[in-house]
Amino acid sequence: MLIVALGYILSARGIQTSFMSDPVGPRVFPYLVAAVVILCSLVMILRPDPDEDWPAGPMVLQLGIALVVLMGYSQAISPLGFLIPTAIVAGILSWQIGGNPVRSAITGLGLSVGLFVLFRVILGLGLRGLPAGMGF
Repeated sequence: MLIVALGYILSARGIQTSFMSDPVGPRVFPYLVAAVVILCSLVMILRPDPDEDWPAGPMVLQLGIALVVLMGYSQAISPLGFLIPTAIVAGILSWQIGGNPVRSAITGLGLSVGLFVLFRVILGLGLRGLPAGMGF
């Protein structure tokens, strides 16, 4: 994971910025992700878990479902905007963790709106909330 994170930093360095970019810039998020992965990797290297248990059976299926959902999210966010795909994916992942369906749906909606406010209003990023032509 350490090598992957370093590769992530190198690939993020190649992101082109224009003079009209967001206040935060397009490289900050990949750098933050890489920093967290590096930190976690160093913890795993320096303090390995002596009793590691690899997932088996149903857990592997759950991880596969989460992977497919996140891959779908990466494809859906551009045509559908931020709010709808984020609400759906956050709800599904919350339900997978063990929440009941109603609470998971509420969590997905709350997380979607909260993150949208954070990214769009507070950080000033040019994030489209809904599909083109439907509003903010």
